[in-house]
Amino acid sequence: MAARGATDRWIMTAALLAVGFCYVATGAGLRPVRWTGRSALVGGGAATMMVAAFPQPARGNGVSHTIAATIAFTALAAWPVLAVRRRSGVPALSFAAAASATVVMVGFLAWFTLELHGSHRGMAERGAALAEVVWPLVVAVGARHAHLERRLAPIWAPHAA
Repeated sequence: MAARGATDRWIMTAALLAVGFCYVATGAGLRPVRWTGRSALVGGGAATMMVAAFPQPARGNGVSHTIAATIAFTALAAWPVLAVRRRSGVPALSFAAAASATVVMVGFLAWFTLELHGSHRGMAERGAALAEVVWPLVVAVGARHAHLERRLAPIWAPHAA
């Protein structure tokens, strides 16, 4: 959709740049997440912006685009497991939740790989991209909820008589 010669390719290019920037900003701001997970999220965001910088040619595949997309998809699929932090108070940062998220994302990537020359390539790619966009939101909302819960706990605690 953002290949050279595509109609209104600027929309997809702008979306890739915006999503990549959001990954970088989220990775930089998610303090409850382990450093390795944050680094993978930031790296995946930077690679997503590179996907926008290296659009596919009108015909065939561009090597730079393919390399950037491979790095982005791989880093964004791996970051949940790398982000695990025990006793964070964030359910999404438990090993079980993070491993499940990574397995789902790797499953989508496997499907996408199998469809590279198939008829469902676009659907597989969008499925992988959607899963990789949703998980940072799940973690960020969970981290915010845990933070507010810790701050409000003294207010809601029963007072001794």
